[in-house]
Amino acid sequence: MLYIILPIYNEEKSIAVLLKKINKILKAANEPFQIIGLDDGSHDQTAEILNDLQDKIPLKIIAHKINRGLGETARDLFEYAASISQPNDIIIRMDADNTHEPKYISPMISKIKHGYDVVIASRFKKGGGMIGVSKYRSIVSYGANLLMKIFFPIKGVQEYSCGFRAYRASTIKTAIKIFGNDFISLKGMGFTGTVEKLIKLQKTKARITEIPFQLRYDQKNGPSKMVTSLTTIGYLILILKNIYPWGKQAKIWHKRIQNLTF
Repeated sequence: MLYIILPIYNEEKSIAVLLKKINKILKAANEPFQIIGLDDGSHDQTAEILNDLQDKIPLKIIAHKINRGLGETARDLFEYAASISQPNDIIIRMDADNTHEPKYISPMISKIKHGYDVVIASRFKKGGGMIGVSKYRSIVSYGANLLMKIFFPIKGVQEYSCGFRAYRASTIKTAIKIFGNDFISLKGMGFTGTVEKLIKLQKTKARITEIPFQLRYDQKNGPSKMVTSLTTIGYLILILKNIYPWGKQAKIWHKRIQNLTF
């Protein structure tokens, strides 16, 4: 089974378009799938659109009554998907703003079936790129990913901050057993959790690879939800916490990873 998880906040202009594309592509590929959307306290027409689509596509909706941010929303989605999935199932996390094209799902699934545990849709792998992104934002994205690669090198990986990824379900289950609620610990630090998950999965010896991916920012309706200053601070804290892990909890995680027994 394939689980598509979507953090959703105020996406009334994009969510129906994306969900219909996912449904069309996966049905044509004859892939059994379930879409799980978490509406993070949207105050536009997102909830009404999602409720209407539940009768038309394989869609499960859960919700936060108030907006809790991407970190908590992603945590809840991964924990929910891990709780209902089988070890060999695949979990794919996408953005809900129609900038992640579902056509990349099939090559990501193929990589998982060939033995990888995590597959990243990479803007920086040959053949990838960004459409509709300003020069300033492109430079910031490149710089942030270069910084993460310097501090957390992963062989064959250039993309650290894109949330469009496929995961073997057993890999997520293992990570949650090891890290618990701290699988994403910097929940209030913007988009930092996207990088944090990758760092922690590397610690569990997950096999990680990339496929080339074109980010379609030209298809985005509405402003970006990223607060650049908050995310930058989050990255710095992430470096400190993981380069020089401290405290009793870090020792517990290390022991669990070494033994892989819980």
